[in-house]
Amino acid sequence: MSPGSETWEGGARLTLLDPLRAEPARTAILTDVDGTLAPIVERPEQAAVPARASELLEKLSERFGMVGCISGRRAEEARRLVGVDRISYAGNHGLELLLPGDEAPRLDPSLQGREEGAAEFVAALGDEALAGAGLRLEDKGPIQALHWRGAGAERAARARAHEIAAGAGRAGLEPHWGRKVLELRPVGGGGKDSAVAALLATDGVTAAIYAGDDRTDLDAFCRLRQLCDQGELESAVCVGITSPEAPPELAEKSDLRVDGPGGWLAILEALAE
Repeated sequence: MSPGSETWEGGARLTLLDPLRAEPARTAILTDVDGTLAPIVERPEQAAVPARASELLEKLSERFGMVGCISGRRAEEARRLVGVDRISYAGNHGLELLLPGDEAPRLDPSLQGREEGAAEFVAALGDEALAGAGLRLEDKGPIQALHWRGAGAERAARARAHEIAAGAGRAGLEPHWGRKVLELRPVGGGGKDSAVAALLATDGVTAAIYAGDDRTDLDAFCRLRQLCDQGELESAVCVGITSPEAPPELAEKSDLRVDGPGGWLAILEALAE
């Protein structure tokens, strides 16, 4: 399906879901977590997935061929937050894969020997210096995230984050920008595009829907469309979760736009009918 600018208005766009609902056993439902299932909050540890969203994912997993969450959080943390054990989780933007029944995540082989690079770089910056600049560190193992949401001077904190990103690039790390967050990652490997491909390796899946709210989710959109172009998927729907902070290109590259996590919940309800 090509990008468009359709909005979800009650049942007006149910036709977009028809190919997915026609053969649920051959359909994958994939979703981002923060900003998509869970409303954005000032601190990651304050996030909560609504109980109804968890109930729907559990219900959908009984009928659909694949249900999975693709998150910037660690896979185990995403599973704890969503609260559904029987679905799949790709964590740390695809660097970790936690399948139903797994006790520990499987790490991307590309990480071998480079797991500590981002943490060592951030440690050299100094905790006090980061705090003084209004930046809060979220330690995600191979990925280190610097947040400035709620900082006393967000503009100054973002400016410092840009300086750090430049230094990280020179140190051989990949800076990635999100909603008031800078993530420092090992070069290569991972990515929500790779996570989509890994989760869709499930035998028999021919259709998929993915919902996300940020720039990293555009990589997932792109991979879904590539899989359609290559004939590996017959149908795909990319859902953009809009908000005042969403990047403009999210709406441009979505097949369907909804307003906040509540809009995505309405689509999950429709799929569960």
